[in-house]
This record gives sequence, structure tokens and C-alpha cells, in this order.
Amino acid sequence: MGDGVSQFLVDTHTLLWWLSNQELLSTKANAVLRDPRNTLLVSAATAWELAIKVKAGKLKISVRLNDVLVLLEEAGFLALPITLDHAVRAGALPEHHRDPFDRMLIAQAQAEGLAVLSNDRLFDPYGVKRIW
Repeated sequence: MGDGVSQFLVDTHTLLWWLSNQELLSTKANAVLRDPRNTLLVSAATAWELAIKVKAGKLKISVRLNDVLVLLEEAGFLALPITLDHAVRAGALPEHHRDPFDRMLIAQAQAEGLAVLSNDRLFDPYGVKRIW
């Protein structure tokens, strides 16, 4: 990308679009996802969000969620665990964004110095670098 950033935290919707409907991805996001030099991270919060939405019937996926996790690993995505620091940061964030999963991604991006692949402009007031 030329800006020195090579680690990216992938937002839930970006991940879902990469898996199922890549036409919804921006040209820039698609380039980041396809560049083998980039490290793509998926938060444990994203897996948690997906599991909750699938169980509640709010999200339909054509394969088992465990198969999605295997697919991500095979594609080179790395898991980003939630640490105590991440949890404290997420809880202390200003209320610009109320979604608890996105707040965790924001906290993780801040703590780890990561850019976030997301089309969600509500990330912007938190000062994280958002790529879309």
C-alpha cells in the first residue's frame, strides 16, 4: 500500500464479503486482502459475533462456522485473541459507537497499532486508521 502498514484487522462485514460477495469490497480493501505481503488478522470478537448471529438466525451461512474458521486459517488469516488490555480499552472508549464487537475491534486496533479494513465510518472518531 506504500504507507508502511502491513498488518490489518479485518472487520466482520469485510470478512463476510470476502467469503461470499467480493464485489461489495472496495478496490482498496480488495487489494489489501489479496496482497500476500500483508498480515490479515481476525479478532476473536469477530468469531464471537458470527457465532451469536448465526445462532440467533440473523446471519445465514452456507457452511458450518467451524468450516469458516478452517477456511480462514487455510487462507492465511491469523487469529487476534482478546487480551485484558483490549477489554479494558473497549470498555473505556467514548460512546461514538455502541456496537460491542466493533468497540472491541477499535480497542484492539488502538492497542496493537493496526489499520482496520472496514467501510464503517463510525470507527473514524477513535483515531484508528481505516482502510476502505
